[in-house]
Amino acid sequence: MPSDFQIARQAKKEPVERIAAKLKINKKYLIPYGKYIAKIDLKILEEIKRKPLGKYILVTAITPTPLGEGKTVNTIGLAMSLSRLGYVASVCIRQPSLGPVFGIKGSAGGGGYSQVLPREEFDLHFTGDAHAVGLAHNVAAAFLDNSIFRGNKHGIDMDKVYWRRVVDIGDRFLRNVKIGLGSCSDGICRRSGFDITASSEIMAILALSKNPADMHRRLSRIVLADTKDKKQVSAKDIKVAGLMSVLLKDAIKPNLIQTIENTPCFVHTGPFANIAHGNSSIIQDRLALALSDYVITEAGFGADCGAEKFFDIKCRLSGLKPDAAVLVCSLRALKAHGGLCRVVAGRPLEKCLSRENIPAIEKGICNLTKQIENIRIFGIPVVVAINRFDSDTDREIAFVRRKARESGASDCQVSQVWQKGSKGGLDLAASVMRLSALPKKFKFLYPLNAPIKEKIRVIAVSIYGAKGVQYSGLAERKIKLYNQRGWDKFPICTAKTHLSLSHDPALKGRPRNFILPVRDIRAFAGAGFLSPLCGDIQTMPGLPSHPRGENIDIDTQGNIRGLS
Repeated sequence: MPSDFQIARQAKKEPVERIAAKLKINKKYLIPYGKYIAKIDLKILEEIKRKPLGKYILVTAITPTPLGEGKTVNTIGLAMSLSRLGYVASVCIRQPSLGPVFGIKGSAGGGGYSQVLPREEFDLHFTGDAHAVGLAHNVAAAFLDNSIFRGNKHGIDMDKVYWRRVVDIGDRFLRNVKIGLGSCSDGICRRSGFDITASSEIMAILALSKNPADMHRRLSRIVLADTKDKKQVSAKDIKVAGLMSVLLKDAIKPNLIQTIENTPCFVHTGPFANIAHGNSSIIQDRLALALSDYVITEAGFGADCGAEKFFDIKCRLSGLKPDAAVLVCSLRALKAHGGLCRVVAGRPLEKCLSRENIPAIEKGICNLTKQIENIRIFGIPVVVAINRFDSDTDREIAFVRRKARESGASDCQVSQVWQKGSKGGLDLAASVMRLSALPKKFKFLYPLNAPIKEKIRVIAVSIYGAKGVQYSGLAERKIKLYNQRGWDKFPICTAKTHLSLSHDPALKGRPRNFILPVRDIRAFAGAGFLSPLCGDIQTMPGLPSHPRGENIDIDTQGNIRGLS
């Protein structure tokens, strides 16, 4: 089979105006970025606010291997299949961070005959939204440090500066740094660090804001530091919120592109799901729902990560209720969860993963069972999508389908959209249509007025399978402070590994009776959630031994090589 980029380059793209016309978007609302990309003017929100909403479908996954299990492929493919059946369908996905693109995981744009176009622009700078987020974040850091340098009129405690800087690449050397080294004119020396841009509170704010005014209010509320008398110093206090809003004035507008079969695809924001809330923007989803019969969106990583945050954070803030969920799994991941052998990013798959082994699947299927349970907790019907590989056997497929239904899935279908495009997802599309027509019984996992520790406990026990939670001294002090500030009513956005239901990436399958260790809790007052940091999770990833970026180059004709 040709590579993803060979397929993408051979595909026939339609001008973005024609893609917009499929959704009846007036050309006056398009802000073109070349021939195949456009931003959508937010004036359209007034026009569509009274339109009935289409069906809202979430695509999530079991606990993935480092290679992923095809969640984005199936998000894109499902929309294409619905379109093939004659419905107006839209895809809503996130923009990839350059960290994974240059590191291990690669693109977030699908693959094979189920991907988005134009591929190279999507994978790289796109419309500059991530750069705008990074600049807005770092300008706040610069203004904060300048305020301290220029006499510190706010009385900021140098040990209580919370705002770090960001960069959109995995770089472990920047996790902990000293800034202000040199002469007195170079600043005041203190400890700080960098996070990856996808984990920035500003990225979360961009994704959770309902309109530009809401974004401005949230940016103003960002708490950058505390004073020596324990008062908050916000972006508004140092007079930088307005500038940040200006830098984000275009980034808040969703982007429109297309799939390989010319189905409309919205792309907006890019928060990770293991260290952020892992979902695309509320503005994008509202827009797509008003213009489509079906909107297919994805939540990052497994259902314990992005899907829980989709339900408890994004849906709570947006007021939108999902109609059904698709849970993607692969047989190789189930075998890995059964302990057969490891999947290591950057290395060829071990041959044992490609041979029929139902006993190994039976050992690992507990992860699928738990993730089905995690979705059903929210009252949403779920269909399991088996992302089929060539080495999967019919006997293995039949076993997983039977077990999925026994575990509470409303249905289980095989998906072959990677190999066949929309034709490979018609059975899955039919199942989604049937389930999304059922009455809604959606509910949240916890009430916002529950105590902070109770909300964390409910997530840990109900979603991860822990028997309890253990807090460090720092986390205990943070909880006391947040209670005093009234932040105890915020939802919880847990930062933990995506490679296990637990905090420990080595614990595969369905870990039980473990204690979830919370080492710190960060407050995102502007975004409006609290983020417990569990285990060894890092907010700045590192590069692998052989980053994918080693293979990326450009030829004399200007063609990019190695992104696929």
